Amino acid sequence: QVQLVESGGGLVQAGGSLRLSCAASVSGRTFDSYAMGWFRQAPGKEREFVAGITWDGRSTYYAATVKDRFTISRDNAKLTVYLQMNSLKPEDTAVYYCAYDSRPFANTGSTSASTYDYWGQGTQVTVSS
Repeated sequence: QVQLVESGGGLVQAGGSLRLSCAASVSGRTFDSYAMGWFRQAPGKEREFVAGITWDGRSTYYAATVKDRFTISRDNAKLTVYLQMNSLKPEDTAVYYCAYDSRPFANTGSTSASTYDYWGQGTQVTVSS
C-alpha cells in the first residue's frame, strides 16, 4: 500500500517559482525501488505527464513544455519526490499530481499515466499573468 501527499502548490505570478513536494508512506513496497512521476491536469483538459525520475534517481525525463524550466528530484531517505518549477507561465496552471510507478527497478521511465498505480490527491498551482 502506498499513500502520496503533495504539498507546495499556491498562487504565483508569471516568471516566479514554486517547489512541490510529494511525501510517500509505503508498506509492502520499498520507496527506492520504483520510479516516480509528476502529472498535471488543467480545467477541461486531460491529465498530462510533466516529469519523471527513475528508482535510483540517475535518469530524469520531462515533457517538452517544461523542459529546462522544471527539475524533478528525489530523496529516498526522506521518501520524498520534489518538483522545482521555475519561470512559471500562466499555461502551467493546473492541479499537479505525483504518482508511483508500478514497475520495480524499471530502467526506463514512463510518460503514460497507466504505468502508475498510486496517485496523490493533487495540489493546485495557479500562475497569474
